[in-house]
Amino acid sequence: MAALALGLAGTAMVVTPSSTAGAATATLVVDYACNGGIAGTGSGTVNLRTRLTVPTTLNVGDPLNVEWKLNYKDETRLGSPAYMPNGGRVDVIGRANISGSWVGQLQPTGTAEQSGPIDKGVPLKLPVGISDFGHTDRAGTVTVRPGQTLFVDFRPSASEVMVNDDDPAITYSGGWEDHDGLPSEDHDHHLDLHSTTVKDAWASYTFTGTGIEYVAQKDRDAGPIDIAIDGQAATPPRVDPSRNADGTLVNDAHRGGQTLWKFHGLKYEQHTITIKNVQDAKLGQLDAFRVITRDLVNAPKDYRAECTLVNAPGAIQVEIGGGDDNPASPSPDTSASPSASPSASASPTDENPGGDGDSPPPSPSPSATPSPSPSASPSPAAAQTQNYIVTAVVTQGSPSPTATRTVTLTATPSVAQVAITPQGGAQTGEAPERVSSSGMLLIGSGGALLMIGMLSGVAMLRRRAAHSGERG
Repeated sequence: MAALALGLAGTAMVVTPSSTAGAATATLVVDYACNGGIAGTGSGTVNLRTRLTVPTTLNVGDPLNVEWKLNYKDETRLGSPAYMPNGGRVDVIGRANISGSWVGQLQPTGTAEQSGPIDKGVPLKLPVGISDFGHTDRAGTVTVRPGQTLFVDFRPSASEVMVNDDDPAITYSGGWEDHDGLPSEDHDHHLDLHSTTVKDAWASYTFTGTGIEYVAQKDRDAGPIDIAIDGQAATPPRVDPSRNADGTLVNDAHRGGQTLWKFHGLKYEQHTITIKNVQDAKLGQLDAFRVITRDLVNAPKDYRAECTLVNAPGAIQVEIGGGDDNPASPSPDTSASPSASPSASASPTDENPGGDGDSPPPSPSPSATPSPSPSASPSPAAAQTQNYIVTAVVTQGSPSPTATRTVTLTATPSVAQVAITPQGGAQTGEAPERVSSSGMLLIGSGGALLMIGMLSGVAMLRRRAAHSGERG
């Protein structure tokens, strides 16, 4: 499997020969039916017609370009999944399978920006053209075939949306009053708000986003408000508009437009916030909710439409010529692993064993005996020990590993090639036996005794001479 680098940016295919700028090409017409996600918020089932154009003849080194055109087949349309104040983008992900001389898959993608604001269900634009290419590095024949599925995603743009207290999407329990035309110096959003003095009176709002904020007045006559997200106590679960952060009573009255509570970091999906007045005869208020959507790394899975191939488009065959039959980048042979003390198969002086100018040298064999064997003495019977270090060196960017051999020769002293008889004999090839320390001690003792004897003899002769003189 050679190195065809494949990437994708589109969708589908059926074959119609054509020519573009002098190059032989073929076009596949492929129909898909899309369901779920942004298809469900549009027409239900959405029909797409796509056209894939691929060159049919290439030379080695030419890119295998895959050009895709996307269109709606009929009046059905993908729709915006919700109100999008800043719009969003449509991402298309396709599949093209490659077989033959190379096996792989192209994965084309394309994007179409959707300018906002857009309401839920508003038709979405598709990318006009999407494309990708693969690199060809040797001659061969490949077949391009459309994948069975195509995916269309919608990714909302980052936004902040103020939802006023009189929005019909907000639900109120009994006991709330709607106040309009409030003084501008109070700074209430849209100069209106809802209020209640009934214990346990509540209001709820369902939104889609990654964060939510509660906006109301700071007022010393207000009471605590409990807050829940998706039926669970929020963090924090309670806020008191009549108190400062340190718990002291505020001096404010009717200071509107204040963000009293916020929570960010929700998963992008549908959530419900509920606020509840805690104390009877205490003032509870709602001025607005602020809905936050952060930048999303990935499109929400709930918005994905999955499109399935509904016709039999066939395939496109691509002939790639003009190259060498051998791969440009052969895979290195790593089957041989040198042992702890390997020996080389070639002479230590061979700089490029078995190599030629057109192909990388083969890896050295891990076991063999070098020849010739350098000798420490002229004697043909002398033996010598040789240690070899074989190192495989791989350099990034080179077609294959290059074996570098380092040879270290260690000479062992010559050994006489005759049988050894009594040590110290003639022609034995060995030195006489060493005199042991006990023998030397005996010799020294004998010499001392001899010296004592000689001195004793001299003394006796002198005594005899003295006696002779006395007698005479």
